[in-house]
Amino acid sequence: MRLLSFFLTVLLTGTLAAQPVEPTQVRAALEELNEFLAIPNFGLNRADIDRNLRWLDAAFQQRGFATQTLETTGNPLFFAAREVGDELPTILFYMHLDGQAVDPGKWDQSSPYQPVVKKRDANGAWTPIDTTEWNALDREWRVFARSASDDKGPIVGFLHAMDALRADGQSPAFNVKVILDAEEELGSRPLAAAVERYRDLLDADALLIHDGPVHLSGQPSLMFGCRGITSVNLTVYGPGKPQHSGHYGNYAPNPVFRLAHLLASMKDEDGRVLIDGYYDGIDLDAATRAVLAGVPDDTTQIFQTLQINQPERVGANYQEALQYPSFNARGIRAAYVGAQARTVVPDVATVAIDMRLVPESDPAKLVAALRRHIEAQGYHLVDREPTLEERLRHPKLAFLSQGGVTLPFRTDLDAPIGTWTGEVIRREFEQEPVRVRIMGGTVPIAGFIRALDVPALVVPVVNSDNNQHSPNENLRLGNLAYGIRLFRAILGTEASELVQR
Repeated sequence: MRLLSFFLTVLLTGTLAAQPVEPTQVRAALEELNEFLAIPNFGLNRADIDRNLRWLDAAFQQRGFATQTLETTGNPLFFAAREVGDELPTILFYMHLDGQAVDPGKWDQSSPYQPVVKKRDANGAWTPIDTTEWNALDREWRVFARSASDDKGPIVGFLHAMDALRADGQSPAFNVKVILDAEEELGSRPLAAAVERYRDLLDADALLIHDGPVHLSGQPSLMFGCRGITSVNLTVYGPGKPQHSGHYGNYAPNPVFRLAHLLASMKDEDGRVLIDGYYDGIDLDAATRAVLAGVPDDTTQIFQTLQINQPERVGANYQEALQYPSFNARGIRAAYVGAQARTVVPDVATVAIDMRLVPESDPAKLVAALRRHIEAQGYHLVDREPTLEERLRHPKLAFLSQGGVTLPFRTDLDAPIGTWTGEVIRREFEQEPVRVRIMGGTVPIAGFIRALDVPALVVPVVNSDNNQHSPNENLRLGNLAYGIRLFRAILGTEASELVQR
């Protein structure tokens, strides 16, 4: 038995877990995770969300938490609390229980909600592992299922860290609160209002967010913020209906070319946005640039991953690029292509644009600047389909509509929550964490943070190549072990320096 335990320990050793938790605990966590993953969790299916809430209620109560379901204008929030002492600080942990929608036919298994543990074969393909082989878990094995990494894996890692504390005869070193969102993948629209309603219940000295992947290097990571997002749709009009390209080519204005020219006026060939005022307010001082340059991004690895020869040049490096609001054309539609292509001058061309926001960005001002830029190119903007009178009066017509807004957040790099969590990682893993000033993705939690007025930090645990939101989402077992160990270290560390009251 000792030889087997040693063998499993070696196999579960990796960049994120040089001295891992007991392999038997990883196996127990994997079994419980598979049970949790088997419950579908798309946020628009309330019956499935309720099943997840019942599972969580039992799982957290088993670990000594008092639990509540908090009603909102949408799906309920799950809340759990473990009071340790009135004089101790309180840390609130945020994760989410819902998952992205699935297209089962694109998964390499019978169902995205039937988790399968897989390993790479000699050809690099992922192949299923029978449970009889689990007596020798390998850190590189992965469990494939929707929400394995985003975000049920971290939840189960947290639960088993509580088990590890209890096995050692310990309690958390501070008061623990947990809030689990059931609409994160739908934009968390009810969250900010719910915080106002349950402010006293959620009051805490610090907020730790466990969502998203660790840095591409695989090292322990701290993310001090995340970008927000807003979106617009821009439609440029040509003739009132598609016209024969023989009869009216060279005569009827083609909206595809007009849209192409308009988009080309918005960004230069290096990718910098040319819209006046788009980067206003952003000033990276020498100290900030040094922090950004210190992130161990492997440019060669990024190029290989993206299959590109050179990047856009918005910043001096990848991290600097993330400090600016982005302007991304995420899709264009006009007429027909491929086998359905027709010899027509299209009537409309539409581009869907997303803008990733940084704290210096005011989304209303960015969209207003975009509107002014479009008008400066000679376009008359309408807020609906143009009328015949408008078509005859204006040589260039466009329709601009804005979607919802998710705001960004960023915590100071020298904030106590970052210093404390960094020290936990240094002590537990004997290495410096990667400190990312702001991550590229969006967690719809800024309104939550602002309403609570609490310092927040993103502390990811899952592997960077987890295919979140995509078919074949997965969680590496080495990262499951890392999550348990990291949560155990956090929960067991005294945190008086975080007290804000």
